Amino acid sequence: MAKIAFTAARVSGFKCPSDKKQAFLWDATAPGLGLRATPAGKPAYVFQSVYQGKDIRITIGSPTAWRIPEAQAKARELQRLIDEGKDPRDLKRDALAAQAEKQAAAAAKAEADKAAALTVGDLWPLYLENGKPKRKDAWKPRYRADLEAMAVPGGEKKKRGQGLTRPGPLYPLLALPLAGVNEDTLKNWYDREAVSGKHQAARALMMFRGFLRWCAARPEYRSLTDRDAGGAPAILESLPPNTRRKDALDGAQIAGWWAGTEQLGNRTAAVYLRALLLTGARREEMAALRWQDVDFQWRKLTIADKVEATRTIPLTPYLAQLLATLPRVGPYVFASTGKAGRITDARASHAQVLQHAQVKHLTFHGLRRTFIRQGRNIAPLGVPAQIAGHTPSAVADGYAILTMDELRPHAERVEAHILSLAGVQFDAQAEPGALRVVAG
Repeated sequence: MAKIAFTAARVSGFKCPSDKKQAFLWDATAPGLGLRATPAGKPAYVFQSVYQGKDIRITIGSPTAWRIPEAQAKARELQRLIDEGKDPRDLKRDALAAQAEKQAAAAAKAEADKAAALTVGDLWPLYLENGKPKRKDAWKPRYRADLEAMAVPGGEKKKRGQGLTRPGPLYPLLALPLAGVNEDTLKNWYDREAVSGKHQAARALMMFRGFLRWCAARPEYRSLTDRDAGGAPAILESLPPNTRRKDALDGAQIAGWWAGTEQLGNRTAAVYLRALLLTGARREEMAALRWQDVDFQWRKLTIADKVEATRTIPLTPYLAQLLATLPRVGPYVFASTGKAGRITDARASHAQVLQHAQVKHLTFHGLRRTFIRQGRNIAPLGVPAQIAGHTPSAVADGYAILTMDELRPHAERVEAHILSLAGVQFDAQAEPGALRVVAG
């Protein structure tokens, strides 16, 4: 095996003949150092020697990366290892493994640092997009809107009144790293928000606990999430009592309330409020009613439902007359000139009605309770519950789902009962819109 002293010119000029698979140039200065070349590949420094009676060859690297003195020094180092009874190949494998382990550790640390920096705000849009309840196709629109409103940054011009809107209760939490959300941070947040309103802060907390459960259920966020942070005793002890509202009109108050709706200048709002009392529908369900869902011929209403997509209820005679008196100026029954095209907030109108009736407090849900309570006085338990949209499992005694033909006579008796309490007389046999309703 002929040897020559390596020089830059000799190394750069060395080529492999095209009729050979590989060729070697061996250095006369450093024992075992060679330059290997192939017809198609780039040349590389190699070290060749004998270890435990067997030839070994180790690639050192490219001449463009290793200067000749460096390659010579590396060859001497490898030969010393052999002289000491060590296999350079094992040491190289160990070095590569150690390097790979170091790189993996560095990558894991970088990934951990990235995960630790993941904020609630980074994940909140993903939660809104993918965090819908199990067995549901999507969030209920109203709840989705509430989730969004809870985390708005505020600072927008108020639609009513002067000044700017306040940030939503959950907005301060968006800047926190998910890994930093614990009992202490939530307790401090809740105490600050509760100053403005305990019940609103408590509702925001319940929503945020749903977000934590969603994060804990996903493998990529599970290790960062303290699922139980929102249920810590220190926080629960600060929550306001979970008392269910029980407001409703007494039978004797219905006449005054009804007379109050007659005094409203906005007839659409007046009919809307009466429709809530006569059907027990939730305010958003009735507000979203479209003309295409009002069947005057077969006397049916199809309205949005909180539990199911829709529910169909009887269109009772007096309610049919009320709806027939409204102008058809768009797709919605309770049309409005606002952006939504329909009535969205009737609180001001309802406040006028309550003031006229001298009723101190009654929520829209109180109208729903009034319908159910009065309906139970003259109809089977399941009738007002089914019309109002309660599921059978949500009612203590349960009830059988009635067909439209079975439900209609009961619904008409419930309507007649409420109208009698309101002091209203009308001809139930008249065509919708044909007669004037007379309040007695």
